[in-house]
Amino acid sequence: QVQLVESGGGLVQPGGSLRLSCSASDIIKSIYTMGWYRQAPGKQRELVGTATTSGITNYADFVKGRFTISRDNAKNTVYLQMNSLKPEDTAVYYCNAARVETPGRYYNSIWGQGTRVTVSS
Repeated sequence: QVQLVESGGGLVQPGGSLRLSCSASDIIKSIYTMGWYRQAPGKQRELVGTATTSGITNYADFVKGRFTISRDNAKNTVYLQMNSLKPEDTAVYYCNAARVETPGRYYNSIWGQGTRVTVSS
């Protein structure tokens, strides 16, 4: 069973930076899309950004150049570098892997448990 393990969340001051990591643990043939979503208090889950195996990235408009997604396909890992953090970035950040191929089966979508990011003084 494929699992996504996230790390890097925590408490940070406004204007600070955090780097989130997410790794898929299993024998993986390929993962077409890996990315990050977030859910703020009282809000629906929303897309932050994604990256395909070929390196094509998509970002939500609110990122405004502050966040960067990168992948290490050999390690089945995706990163989210967050700079110039604002209080409104406070949310639980979830890792997602879509169109996952393993020797045993195919998964449409897999979610991590989430890592909490709090931006506050």
